[in-house]
Amino acid sequence: MTKKPDNKDSKPRQKNIDASHAIAPETEPKERIAKRMARAGLCSRRQAEAWILDGRVKVNNKLLTTPAFTVSDRDKVEVDGKIISQKERTRLWLFHKPGGTVTTNQDPEGRKTIFDLIPEDLPRLMSVGRLDINTEGLLLMTNDGGLSRVLELPATGWLRRYRVRVHGRVKQEDLDQLQDGIAVEGILYGAIEAKIEHEQGTNSWLSVALREGKNREIKKVLGHLGLDVTRLIRISFGPFQLGDLPTGSIREIRSKMLRDQLGEKLIEQAGADFDAPIINLAPEVARSATKAVEQGKKQVRKRGEKQKRGTVRDDTLSRLTTSKGKPSDKKGKKTSGSWSKQGKENSGRGTTRSGKPQRKK
Repeated sequence: MTKKPDNKDSKPRQKNIDASHAIAPETEPKERIAKRMARAGLCSRRQAEAWILDGRVKVNNKLLTTPAFTVSDRDKVEVDGKIISQKERTRLWLFHKPGGTVTTNQDPEGRKTIFDLIPEDLPRLMSVGRLDINTEGLLLMTNDGGLSRVLELPATGWLRRYRVRVHGRVKQEDLDQLQDGIAVEGILYGAIEAKIEHEQGTNSWLSVALREGKNREIKKVLGHLGLDVTRLIRISFGPFQLGDLPTGSIREIRSKMLRDQLGEKLIEQAGADFDAPIINLAPEVARSATKAVEQGKKQVRKRGEKQKRGTVRDDTLSRLTTSKGKPSDKKGKKTSGSWSKQGKENSGRGTTRSGKPQRKK
């Protein structure tokens, strides 16, 4: 005798799964937690790893104890109890660093930092490399830690140009030898291009270009040649120029220009994202963008009105135009012949250049 199947056990029971704790699909892209934090403009990757070890980071309400952890866009990341914002578009600014400022967020000695001069309504920025306290000129700033890391690497090979004022006797022959590299106090420095621009007594202005940018490189190398650097200004970094940017001012590079200048290789290495939204937009930039849109609309309206006026004018001229060989009179009526009555009377007379009939002599 066969047993009837029990209705309760005939179908396997399915457990209810909370959607908030569902496992993300394997195909969903993930990235290291430190990279996610740097991408949000909070800090550099190295700082992010230190914050994690200090117990300041949570993922999905669980305290993170190691930086060797990957997250996706679904994961909720908290730093110091605050949920970090969504991924923001990669952006870059040009900043004209004045002398006497330190390239750091906080200075233990209480000196003025570059972030004391940057508007507060901008997102959290980080510098691409550093400039010494007395060095002036162009400093690249970005909200993307990955881009900052890639651009400051010597392997990227972007040329950095400086104008340098030195005190001491300088010879172009000595500067030319720097193109082969030089070792100073056991440190090997790469090729340096240096040319004399202007000399006045024992002071000279030099044009210096290099690709590595080690700590105090120019001062140490020129000091090895017996020259004392009295002023140092960086005028370009890769394709970006200082130009006429006022001291202490900051200017953003447009996304299209930035993307073109970086190229696909650097974009891939940095993991830059130009499709993400702009979350932190300075009020003056927003006003400028709104104004540009309104000006564009006005130009479109003006072109439409101009085209409309041109159409009306063409229609008016077309009504005044007569058929070939039948000129119209002043009232716009066609004459019966190819010549008007006046034309017949003047048919035997010559005309002057002005079109008036000549008098018979």
